[in-house]
Formats: sequence, structure tokens, C-alpha cells
Amino acid sequence: MSKNIKWRFALLGFFFLLALALFLPSTPLSKSLPSLWKDKFPKIALGLDLQGGMHLVLQVDTEKAVESHIQRMGKGVEVLLREKGVAFSEIKSQGSELFISYANADAKSVLEKTIGDNYPVFKKVSEKDSAMAYTLTESEAKRIKEWSTSQAIETIRNRIDKFGVTEPLIHAQGKDEIVIQLPGLKDPDRAIALIGKTAVLEFKMVDETGDLKKALDGQVPEGDELLYERRVDKESGAVSQTPYLIKKEAILTGDLLTDARVAIDSQFNEPYVSLTFDREGARIFDNVTGQNVNKRMAIILDGNVYSAPVIRERISGGRAQISGSFTHETATDLAIVLRAGALPAPVNIIQNVTVGPSLGEDSIKAGVKAAIIGCIFVLGFMLFYYRLSGLIADFAMVINIFMLLGAMAWFNATLTLPGIAGIILTIGMGVDSNVLIFERIKEELRTGRTVRSAIDAGYDRAWWTIIDSHVTTLITAAVLFQFGSGPIKGFAVSLSIGILINLFTALVGTRVVFDFITQRRRLERLSI
Repeated sequence: MSKNIKWRFALLGFFFLLALALFLPSTPLSKSLPSLWKDKFPKIALGLDLQGGMHLVLQVDTEKAVESHIQRMGKGVEVLLREKGVAFSEIKSQGSELFISYANADAKSVLEKTIGDNYPVFKKVSEKDSAMAYTLTESEAKRIKEWSTSQAIETIRNRIDKFGVTEPLIHAQGKDEIVIQLPGLKDPDRAIALIGKTAVLEFKMVDETGDLKKALDGQVPEGDELLYERRVDKESGAVSQTPYLIKKEAILTGDLLTDARVAIDSQFNEPYVSLTFDREGARIFDNVTGQNVNKRMAIILDGNVYSAPVIRERISGGRAQISGSFTHETATDLAIVLRAGALPAPVNIIQNVTVGPSLGEDSIKAGVKAAIIGCIFVLGFMLFYYRLSGLIADFAMVINIFMLLGAMAWFNATLTLPGIAGIILTIGMGVDSNVLIFERIKEELRTGRTVRSAIDAGYDRAWWTIIDSHVTTLITAAVLFQFGSGPIKGFAVSLSIGILINLFTALVGTRVVFDFITQRRRLERLSI
């Protein structure tokens, strides 16, 4: 046996054994494998249609995103007018409109010019009782709505990635809907709470001079709001709510956070969420705590007071903490949503479907059964029609399948029903490649060539035909992967990997066997 043939056999054997080693941890045989092999090697993940999970469709409240944007811009308009010394009576936002009150006609013209020069995204829609109403231009409102949906997708993706779901599918549907598929999810209620939480974190001062009793009776002072801290007694489970009179103006928000992690209180051995601010946030927090020593600061998330501690001293270094009646799980979820950021607008669940694992088992059995039956028929046909050469092609096909599954495990790919279809299609393409080669060899034999020269000519002349067919299919798979979603991507992945491996087994795997046979003895006839 020449060195060239030995080297190719060794290469083929190496890839086959590597594929087998990678694939076995994804099979039921993994239970009997050593723990190092079973736990450290990547595995093939099963899609939603095979292992069950959750399918959610969310709708982003894009109108609310526009309203919030106008409210934030209103604060910027107020600061600008004060800086330029422009006289105005009041600025307030209501729905999708910003109302600016003025004192006289001169102030009105200056206001209009200032806003027109500095805020071209605003347009005036009405004027009544010494007040002008502005709203966003149609193009700007459309941009905000599109941005809120895309930003919601990224925020939800960040939360789910930290939640630990394998191969989630998240994509936009229509103008304001988001489709989420979470394969293998064990705790759907927790996932829904995590995904849908708006997570607006605010630090506000407690109004300790206001009359809390009057506020509870409905007489809330202007510039204040009545919020509650919800507490759960760990022993009895009783829920109590403590009211606070809070100043509306937020002195610090979660936008300035750089990190949020779960830590354990050494004194009470209870979990809390440790916060770290960026440079600007640390500066603001340092100034605010320095100016408000012995006053109470409320930490508010989504309108709920988590704690309202007394500031004992100036807090430098940009660190704070949220403590409360946390379990480790609830503290972890809170840290996740704070790290991933706040949703730009509220989201509503309009579809919630849980796929049971029994459906997945049935799907797997049906898919595997179809693949096995297809393989048996193909292997049998090749053996019957091409005899010994068909047996060689069957050998290459078996290697092809194992290498494909091993590669999918290596890339930690997600296997779906369409993915199984892609594997079956790859088997068909592998057979097609060998059929092209064998028919070329038969043509050369009919012209009177020797077996050795007919094999060489058959592979050489089929080479470009095989390359053309595989490259065009690979381009199609790439397009499906780029523009498809979910199951379509699963099909494209298995097909792409299968095509590349098929090229190797068809042009190298079978060729080396023919080379080995013809080198050992001079064949007068070839069983084909």
C-alpha cells in the first residue's frame, strides 16, 4: 500500500472516529459514557418541534414608546428654553402631544422660532388658550415605533441569553409583533415574567415633609406621587404594603447602570442585587447622597418601591444595592433584567402556546423512522444496481451520515424536523454524486479502457459536475439561512454541513477504496 493511500485512509478513519466521539454524547448511549466524555463534549440541541417548549407572540405598545419619547423630549425643551431665557408658563405632555403655554404674543413667536430651529422633528398641530400643542412628524413617529420594536427584540434576546435557554428563536413579525420560541423550557411562568418585565429602574427622594395621611385620602401634593413597597412575610406568607410619598422627579435611572449582580448579605444571609453605575451615574449618585444625608431615597422598579433606605453618608464609587424579600431566583431574575436593560415600551402577550414533550417524542420517532427507511432503500438499491461499487458507495454514505451528525454536535446545532429532512436530502445528494461517478466509469469501460484508467477518468470527468451541483445547492442553503427563520434555518444548517461533508466522502472516501483495490492486484473487470 502506497504512502498516499495510507495517508488518505488514516485521514478518513480519523474524521470518522472524531465524528463518532462527538455524536455519541447526543444519543441514549450517553448514559454509559464516562462523565468527562458525556459532560465536556458539545451536543446536538433539539428544536421546539422535537423536545417541546414555549411559543410566544408579543405585541409592542409602540404608541406608548412614542408618548414616552415625547415626554423625555419635553424635559429637554424645558431645559433649552430656560438656557435661552425664553419666557413660558408651563410645559406638559399628554398622550402623543406636548403642550407649551406662553404669556403673550411676543413670547409665542420666540417660542415657535426656538422650537422650529432646535426641534425639527416637532410639528405644531393646534393652538388654544395661550398654549401650543406639538407632536412628532409622521416620519419621526414611524422611526420611533420601528426602533422600539427592534430594541425590544435585542433586550429580550439579552434577557433570554442570560436565562440560559438553548438556541432560542426571536424575530420580528409584522410591524409591532415579536415571535419567541424557547425549546426545552422547564419554567414557562418564570420566563414570561422575565421577558415581559419593563424594568424601569429609578432612584427618587422620599418627600418626608408631605402629609402621607392626606395623600392616602387622595390629596397628593403637586410634584409627588403615592407608591407602595410590597413585602411578603417568609413564615406566614402574608403580604403587606407600605405607602410612601415620593417626589416624581427621578434623580437617577437605570440607563446609567453598567452591572447588576446577586450578592449575599453577610449579616442576615439574604440575597440582594448589587448595582454598579457608569462614570456619569457614579458622579450623580455621589452628589445626591452627599446633599441628602439623613434623608430617605426610594429605589423604584416599574413603579414599585423595593426599598427606601436612609442615606447615612455620602456614597462614592458608583455602587448601590437593592434589598428586599428576595429569594435567590427572584434576585437573579431582577439582576438579569437590569443588566439587559429596560424595554423601550410595554409588551403584551397575544399568543402563548406550550408544546408538550410527547409531541417531540412522536416527531423524533417519525423523523428517525423516515431516515432509516430511506437509508435502507438507498443502500439496497446501490448494492443491487452497482454491486461491489455500490457497496463502496454505501460505505461512503454511512461515513457521511456519522460525520454530518458529529459536525452538528460540534457546532452545537439545533436539530428540527426540517433539519432531519435536510439530512435525508444530503443522503440523496451523496448517492447522486456516486451515481454520476459510476456512470462515467461505465462509459469509459465501454470505450475499452482498462479498469484503472476508467476509474481515473470517471472521477476526473465527474469532478466539475459534482462541484457545480453542490455549490449551487450550497448557495441556496446560504440564502435560506440568511433570510429564513427557525425551522428553515435548521434545514439550511444541516443541508450546508451535509453538502461539504458529502464532497469529501464522494471524492475522497470512495476514491481511496478504489485505489486500494486496484493497487493490490490488476483488475480485468470491475463489479459495477
